[in-house]
Amino acid sequence: MKSFLSLFLVVFLIAGCKSQTSIGDAKERATNPVIWADVPDVAMVRVGDVYYSASTTMHMNPGLPIMKSYDLINWEIISYAYNSLVDNDAMNLENDQRSYGRGSWAPSIRYHNGMFYASTFSATSGKTHIYTTRDPENEPWKEISFSPVLHDHSLVFDNGKVYMLYGGGDVRIVELKDDLSGIKPNGINKIIIAEAGKVVAEDLMLPAEGTQLYKHDGMYYVFNITWPRNGMRTVLVHRAKEITGPYEGRVLLSDRGIAQGSVIDTPEGDWYAYMFRDFGSVGRIPYLMPMRWEDGWPVLGIDGVVPDTLDLPASRGLMPGIVSSDDFKRGANDPDLPLVWQWNHNPVNELWSVREREGFLRLRTGTVVDELQKARNTLTQRTFGPVSSASTVIEVDNMKEGDFAGLTAFQRMYGKVGVKYENGVKSVFMISNQGDTLEEIESFPLDQSTVYLKVECDFRDRADVARFFYSLNGKDWEQIGNELNMQYTLMEHFMGYRFGLFNYATKSSGGYVDFGHYKISDSISW
Repeated sequence: MKSFLSLFLVVFLIAGCKSQTSIGDAKERATNPVIWADVPDVAMVRVGDVYYSASTTMHMNPGLPIMKSYDLINWEIISYAYNSLVDNDAMNLENDQRSYGRGSWAPSIRYHNGMFYASTFSATSGKTHIYTTRDPENEPWKEISFSPVLHDHSLVFDNGKVYMLYGGGDVRIVELKDDLSGIKPNGINKIIIAEAGKVVAEDLMLPAEGTQLYKHDGMYYVFNITWPRNGMRTVLVHRAKEITGPYEGRVLLSDRGIAQGSVIDTPEGDWYAYMFRDFGSVGRIPYLMPMRWEDGWPVLGIDGVVPDTLDLPASRGLMPGIVSSDDFKRGANDPDLPLVWQWNHNPVNELWSVREREGFLRLRTGTVVDELQKARNTLTQRTFGPVSSASTVIEVDNMKEGDFAGLTAFQRMYGKVGVKYENGVKSVFMISNQGDTLEEIESFPLDQSTVYLKVECDFRDRADVARFFYSLNGKDWEQIGNELNMQYTLMEHFMGYRFGLFNYATKSSGGYVDFGHYKISDSISW
């Protein structure tokens, strides 16, 4: 799997190569990016007048988020296909193992004979996973898994058979057993498009991947992305009269590296493509573009460009469907955590609670580690653009010597603000991890039991900086430490920055802190 990651190492050097096009007046219309947050590898299906999507969240759990929309613009998370991908050392952050940059990747989502199917694959588990439910909002997903790992696959139901198309470079097809429990012995298993990326260029930095198959007017269309050297990530398509080929291909889109995702039709018969663009530290953010059919081929964008403005309803924002504030107050029938929250790796459920003390999230320490990336039970939400902030209040009376707790802007190069307990003294700190070593930029003694913390992120024009703040009364904020130069790392975390609440022990476990609220905003103070 690492070989595919290494081919992306220069993705953020790509500059826009074409002028942008608008459709009419932007007032009351949707604009790109349609979701300015890390929602990559979007797979999509429409059932009646409702759109459902699945995307990648790597090492976060629960995982494989399922979202719902009625207009292709405004989305809400309605479930996750799994609560825990796999119970092993890597996903449990045990024995010096971790799953950053792995977890589960590029999903597929289908609706067939009254059943929803969401599938993914994982280097962490070493398996291909298929999840099923008849009601993604109200019924738990059930898992089927098998080996081997089928990279960037597309699940296909066709003429009474079930297939997966997958691969990197060559596009392959395998036939699955009727119960989806594995590859069918003596079933179809072959290359159907050899070196698919060569339809774009001979010299490729990234072989064709991100396979998605659609059937339209009796023809089969295989969408992929590739990356020609000295170019940018590019969308290509191959078509055939039979699912096994022979296929003929062409280039579909080469605009600002926008690539990989899904195509979808509306009940009215309009077509759109939903694909992501790498956008610095905020992550891989979705763009939406019109699509039409011409001479039996899909045509993306307008004159080869993804427009800035769309003839669709304006976005109401990402709150509360994708990100949200939380007062940690729970009724008897409320879930412990809204779906906007995800844990970094598998949580230890015995060590956190929103029920022990009404209106507070309690995080207890359970293991001893030396830094945040190794700590379990860090609770996260996406950062979002163009600017965003998150704040919290923390009570620290029950910390133990060696404990660190607070709020982070989390990726490989992270920053954090919080309270540490060292040598019998509690102190407010700001720590930066811009390389391989942690650096405490600033700290001072805290002589009260409560402190307010805030992180502000600026993604405008890829500024990619975060600032850290504290307050002793919740009203008057002071900046602490220095700016964090946020960087999207591919070989490590492979996802956009997250706001995170954390508490970990460096000497002995058993301490705890209480977070009184989590508030987000789409504005910052500078």
